[in-house]
Amino acid sequence: MLTIWRFLDGNRAHEKQSAALLHGVSELVGSDGVQSCDVSCEQLHQWRPGALRRALEVAGATELGLPNFIIGAGHRCHLPMIAARRSFGGRSVVLMKPSLPVSLFDFAVIPEHDRPPPLPNVLTTLGALTGPLPKAPAQPNTGLILLGGPSRHFAWDCVALERDINQLAASSVRWTLADSRRSPDSSLLRLAQPEFNVVSWSECEPGWLEQQLASVEQVWVTRDSISMVFEALQSGAQVGILNLPSRHRKNKVYSAVQRLVDLGLVTTSLDDAAKSPVIRREPLNQYRQIASALLRRCNLDFSQ
Repeated sequence: MLTIWRFLDGNRAHEKQSAALLHGVSELVGSDGVQSCDVSCEQLHQWRPGALRRALEVAGATELGLPNFIIGAGHRCHLPMIAARRSFGGRSVVLMKPSLPVSLFDFAVIPEHDRPPPLPNVLTTLGALTGPLPKAPAQPNTGLILLGGPSRHFAWDCVALERDINQLAASSVRWTLADSRRSPDSSLLRLAQPEFNVVSWSECEPGWLEQQLASVEQVWVTRDSISMVFEALQSGAQVGILNLPSRHRKNKVYSAVQRLVDLGLVTTSLDDAAKSPVIRREPLNQYRQIASALLRRCNLDFSQ
């Protein structure tokens, strides 16, 4: 029985990554071979003696026994993970390029666009880990357009997006347009077409995005939101990129998306929206690949 303590920082994107790795280990080992608990780090940034132990007790971690793995993403998880590793053993796995030296963790899972150091404890990914989507049949002639927002890497160009989305709308696809927390307030109103199904992130039930990704034939994502790009790649849909102007000549997110274009995993050609995919693409399944690599490195190869 493997015991996994998952440290959470309250950031949904970070927690999705650690949940994906946990799911991958459970798939490989079998759900009966893994026990886990979630430990909140939200109060641990104000470090006090005994705070970690109390957080572990609240989470039920100490009842499970000593951990085999301590996993987490987000800077607020780093010190608690290191302290837990020193006090209780196990192997610490940080899911990002940490703000602390990589040598302080047993393993670091780092996207290649973050330029991971060439160290033996580093596992490199194409991008953020995302877990499996619900199993659902693809609905013919359906598409999803996902809007990000202005970021430190990209400016928000509503004029260009309006032009490109108008071209998508000219196809026979039934489109759903959805925004996100970072989207400017006026985006949905300005970019929606009369025939679109329009959904605000604030009105979505938990799991709505995952269900949509699983059931549409194609997904188009604004280039700024690399996390949503990788979520889309976990589906079998054709994935397209809506371009935005880069703020800097050197832009690691732009380069990461371009790498996906070069690999043929995504497209930037709007003409592809009018071509119904003949064969569903295989999901990227990085979560399972990394889980398998982690188990092998620890001589726990349960891969099926």
